[in-house]
Amino acid sequence: MKDHYDFSKMKGIKNPYIKFLKQPVTIRLDCDSVDYFKSLAEESGIPYQTLINLYLRDCAISHRKLKMQWQP
Repeated sequence: MKDHYDFSKMKGIKNPYIKFLKQPVTIRLDCDSVDYFKSLAEESGIPYQTLINLYLRDCAISHRKLKMQWQP
């Protein structure tokens, strides 16, 4: 191996997988929801944030919409 490498002539290449990377977001969830996913995480061995992401992705792929009615 060389003691010194010259990287000044290298051209940068954009990451082709950038669209597959995750985006960090901050959301507020109620404690019951977080506890639910944490208990699922313990059972399955999958981190709870990954489980939340998988659930939300499934909702997005299947175009699931929340059906909610406010009581008068």
